Amino acid sequence: MKRMLLSVGNRLSHDDGVGPVVAEGLVDSDWIAIDCGTALENAAGIVSREQPDLLVIVDAAIMGKEPGDFLRLPIGANDRMLASTHGLPLSFVLGNIESATKETVLIGIEPADLSFGEGLSPAVDTSVRVLIEHLRHATIWT
Repeated sequence: MKRMLLSVGNRLSHDDGVGPVVAEGLVDSDWIAIDCGTALENAAGIVSREQPDLLVIVDAAIMGKEPGDFLRLPIGANDRMLASTHGLPLSFVLGNIESATKETVLIGIEPADLSFGEGLSPAVDTSVRVLIEHLRHATIWT
């Protein structure tokens, strides 16, 4: 199974950098992990070329949960993810890449701090480590 992760986020806005940290944590795994920075649309060509069986998109998401909580979000809930504030709307980008994958999964992580600065808040950092292990062992969607 070909698995690809696209992360979205800005490492200079504390917890908005959560996606890139997840991608970094999968570098030496069997995932194709791409840090899209603040422009998810830049990876559309790679998704079309690679045609992964599973595409996972990770970003900070305002869900009304506790900081660090992560959830698999339905595709229709993409308005909760901060990716919609980075470049093109997430719904537009998903419409252009979904046909190149068998399954697309959105994972949102509730941020605690979106202010200017580097580094994740403690709760989000802890959750990211757990999420990376779930992804490495393919347990996030079971």
